[in-house]
Amino acid sequence: MKKDGYKLYNMPWQLFAVFAAIVIVSVLTGTLPQGMAGCFAFMIVLGTILNEIGDHTPIIKDYLGGGAVVVIFGSALLNYFKILPQVAETLEDGTKVFANFVHMDMVGNINTFFKPTGAFLDFYIAALICGSILGMNRNLLVKAAARYFPAIFGGLILAFGLAGILGAVMGFGVVKAILLIALPIMGGGMGAGAVPLSKIFGASGTMTAEEAISIMSPAVAIGNALSIVMAGVLSKVLTSDKVNGHGQLMVGTVADASEYDISPEMQAKRDKISVSNLGIGLLVSTSFFAFGYIVAKLWGALVPSVSIHAYAWMIITVAICKIANILPEEIEVDCYQWFQFIMKNLTTCLLVGIGICYLDLSAVISSLSVTYLILCAATVVGAFVGAAFVGKLVGFYPFEAGITAGLCMSNMGGTGDVAVMSAADRMELMPFSQISSRLGGAIILLLGSLLLSFLGGML
Repeated sequence: MKKDGYKLYNMPWQLFAVFAAIVIVSVLTGTLPQGMAGCFAFMIVLGTILNEIGDHTPIIKDYLGGGAVVVIFGSALLNYFKILPQVAETLEDGTKVFANFVHMDMVGNINTFFKPTGAFLDFYIAALICGSILGMNRNLLVKAAARYFPAIFGGLILAFGLAGILGAVMGFGVVKAILLIALPIMGGGMGAGAVPLSKIFGASGTMTAEEAISIMSPAVAIGNALSIVMAGVLSKVLTSDKVNGHGQLMVGTVADASEYDISPEMQAKRDKISVSNLGIGLLVSTSFFAFGYIVAKLWGALVPSVSIHAYAWMIITVAICKIANILPEEIEVDCYQWFQFIMKNLTTCLLVGIGICYLDLSAVISSLSVTYLILCAATVVGAFVGAAFVGKLVGFYPFEAGITAGLCMSNMGGTGDVAVMSAADRMELMPFSQISSRLGGAIILLLGSLLLSFLGGML
C-alpha cells in the first residue's frame, strides 16, 4: 500500500469498486448501453481487474508479461467458456438463444465496436506509432543508429535464420516458423507488435487476423519469458571483461547514456498537459495514419507486386519528420501526451478486445507443441547471439549489445524492457532499449509487410 492508498484505474479502490458494481449490475440486467459507451465501461472494468491479477501473480508478473498476458488470455477464456453474455445461436425465425441467463450480447457488442475495419484498434495504433516515435530523443534516433541498427539486424537475421532452419528440420516449415513465430517474438510485444502484424496478415489475404493472433500470442508470451530468464542467467555467466562491459555499451567510452535522455526542459513541457494539447495530438496522429493509407494506395498502384501496409508507411513518415526535425517541438509534445493518455488509460481496453475478438483458444491450444517451444527458444537465442556478434564488430561489448539490441527485441516491449534490464542489472542502458522496442518494433512491421508480399503465398 502506498501512502495515498491502494488504487485501481488511478482512483481509490473503493470508488472503482462502486463504478465497477454499476457496470456489472448493468450487464447482468441487460441494460448496459450498446456501442462505444457501454463497451468502454465494461472493457475498462474487466481489463483493470484482470491486469491487477496479472501484475500481482508470482511468476506471471516476473516472467510472462504480467497483467497484459492475463488480460488477453483471461478475456479469451471468459469468451471461450461462454461466461460473458453472448448469443449462443440464432434460430431460423430470427430468435436469439443466449449462452447464459443474461439476455445481452456483450461479446457481440464488443465485436461490433472493436472489429469493423479495426475501428478502435486503428485508433490506438495511430496514437502509439506517432507518439512513441515523436516522443523519442532525437540524438537517440540519429547518433546511435549508425552502430546500433546493425546490431539489431544481426539479431533479426540470426533469429529468423535459426527459426527457419529448425522449422525445416522439425517439419514445421521454414516460412511458417519465420512469419508466425520469429516475426511476432521480435515485434516488441502485443499492442505494438503482434496485433498490428495480425492486421497486416489479414489485409494481405494470407490468413485472417484472428488466425494470425491465435498463433502469434503464445509465441510473444514465451519469447518474453525466455528473454528475461536469459538476461538474468547470462549476466552471471558472461563475466569476462572482453565480453561484458559491466554497464558500458561501447568499448573504450564512459558508460554514459545521458545525452540520449529526455532533457529536463522537454520533460517539463511534457508534464504540462492541457486539454487542447490532447486534441492536437489526436488530430496529428490520425492525420499521419490517413497519410499512411494514401501512400499505401499510391504504392499499390505503382508497385502492385510488393504490398506494404499503411502502418509501415506511417512509421516511415513519422520517423522522417522526427529525424529531419520537420514538426515544431510543441506538436511533438502534443503527440507524445496523446499517446501517453491513450496508452495509460485504454491499453487494457485494447487487450480485452484482442482476447475476446481475435484470440481463438482452440487454435492456441492446437498450435502449442514441443516443436513450437523449441522454435520460440531458438528465436530468442538467435536474437541475443546475432546482436552480440554484430555488436562486437561495430565496437560494442557483446553482452550489452546482446541484451539491448537482441533481448529487448524479443521481449514484450516496455514492461519487457524493464524486466530484461533489471534481470541483467543494466538499467543505466534503458535509453538504448527504447530503440529496440520502438524503432525495432517499427522495423518488424515494415519487414512483415515485405515478407508477406514475397512469402505469404507459401504459408
